[in-house]
Amino acid sequence: MALLNFRRKEAPAPVSAELEAFLKGFSIEVMPRTAAKVDDFRALLPAGSRVYIAHIDGTPIEEMVSTAARIASEGYDVMPHFPARIIKDQATLADWIARYQGEANVKQALLLAGGVSEPQGAFHSSMQLLETGLFDKAGFENLHVAGHPEGNKDIDPDGSDKNVGEALVWKQKFSERTDAKMALATQFCFESGPVIEWANALSDAGIDIPIHIGTAGPAKLQTLIKFAIACGVGASLKVLQKRAMDVSKLLLPYEPTEFLTDLAEHKAANPDFNIASVHFFPLGGIKTNAKWTQENGGASGVPVTPIQG
Repeated sequence: MALLNFRRKEAPAPVSAELEAFLKGFSIEVMPRTAAKVDDFRALLPAGSRVYIAHIDGTPIEEMVSTAARIASEGYDVMPHFPARIIKDQATLADWIARYQGEANVKQALLLAGGVSEPQGAFHSSMQLLETGLFDKAGFENLHVAGHPEGNKDIDPDGSDKNVGEALVWKQKFSERTDAKMALATQFCFESGPVIEWANALSDAGIDIPIHIGTAGPAKLQTLIKFAIACGVGASLKVLQKRAMDVSKLLLPYEPTEFLTDLAEHKAANPDFNIASVHFFPLGGIKTNAKWTQENGGASGVPVTPIQG
């Protein structure tokens, strides 16, 4: 039987200037239970980074707000999720907004339908949340909504993008008639080609809301496939499955370097390309994700404590 050949670990490749520029102002998503495991975010992320706080069904609002207050106190730009389908009614929505504002000085939100199939109350979409006018009344400055480069079967069960497309047109018109600073925060993707086609198609359709492209941070391949299946990621799932067929890559952790470098180079060659920022889902852990961003220029020029290991 042939012996495996172990090669000396090569020195890391120099950071791409395009990738470094593309990573400026990246954001990252955490949940209260994962945030609680981080002693101090200042050892991981550049000061002022936007940190989304995911609201999973069953998480008490008190836990969400206390997490937001803690992360904000460490110098971060906190953006909590407002999942429409788990918000009981307008009074509950107003209460959440008041708590975030009063206890954590929050002035921005990610509005989305949410991960449950059936609404638990009066709302089923981010558009309904926007229509209440409560965020505007509270003076929220940034209102982000979900983007779906690969579609969403919860919204379009037939596999088309009809309802997603109509919702985007509505959101575009909302952004034009209000002074809200909007952005499309997308699900995580792994393949650059379909993302570029999707972003260009939106621009061609007159939708100019800035795109914050979602990507998974470094993680085990099996972990990513599990999340991709659970989240209904389509074309990108095929990329992961193809990678899993390659024995030489199966045991190596996935890193988003190739995906983001492709997008960064496209952005450099096409300055009008409407992807404005990168949003990380740290599926392999916040520390692992933060280390990757530091090594790839995402913390360039910012005094962040180097992460060991």
